[in-house]
Amino acid sequence: MALVLGFASPGRAQDFWAHWGDNKAELNGYRLTQPRYGSPRPGTAVFIFVTEDFSDTLRVKADPGKHPASDVYPVMKLNAVREFQTGIYGYKVMTSTFLRVAPGWPVAKVSFSSQEWCGNVYHHLLPRNGRVGGLFHSYFDGEADGSDDLALPDGGVFEDALPILVRGWNGAYLKPGESRSVAFLPSLLRARLDHRKLAWGKAQVARAAEVTSVAVPAGRFKVYAWTVEVEGGGKLTYEVEAEPPYRLVRFTGGGGEEGVLLGSKRLAYWMMNEPGGEKALPDLGLKVP
Repeated sequence: MALVLGFASPGRAQDFWAHWGDNKAELNGYRLTQPRYGSPRPGTAVFIFVTEDFSDTLRVKADPGKHPASDVYPVMKLNAVREFQTGIYGYKVMTSTFLRVAPGWPVAKVSFSSQEWCGNVYHHLLPRNGRVGGLFHSYFDGEADGSDDLALPDGGVFEDALPILVRGWNGAYLKPGESRSVAFLPSLLRARLDHRKLAWGKAQVARAAEVTSVAVPAGRFKVYAWTVEVEGGGKLTYEVEAEPPYRLVRFTGGGGEEGVLLGSKRLAYWMMNEPGGEKALPDLGLKVP
């Protein structure tokens, strides 16, 4: 089982659903710096957090009435969308991470796609029965089509799950000032940009002892900081709002990667695809095209 956490109390679970059961998504816009080809690349990111029903057999969103109740459970989904320019051409990448909203908050699925002028790539991971199976399809020679079959170590941490886990809905994984060593699986984005085969490594996860104050374009926030020191090099940080709804205010990664919160809004964005819906983009700190 990966990263065992659970709600600290029934009251905490009730508070979670009082906020996240409103049929809206939380959309957070970030000013992004993404290192690529040896240079920092400016861009934008949108992290979309939303709960939905999920089919255990198909590992996709479960539409109402199409699956037996035994096949359906709620998940927290994060769609992390990044766009950045590399010279004449741009990258558009998206990672979707699904965590089951239940004691343990296990990872149900991670999927990733990347589009740029040279070609496109798709990769997904499906944890099940103590293993992590995966498939990938790539335009690039030497990659093409392939699969993953990895062990799922007890207490293992998926990097792609961290933006959900550090928000604290799932109880106190670490108390302030604590740290622990864990098995660590790099993100699908990191594996893609580094052209590296997925493999578990080790990392030290730590939570800061005290709350600090940070100013970003979205305002000033009191935050608690999480750090992940990856064995063999690399450090990740997540600065998380200290009070509900525990938004991710700033994050950093290897090579100068950084995301800084520009704006945040709860919206039923899937109902805003008519002309005029783009007027809400400034609420996220993003420009209207």
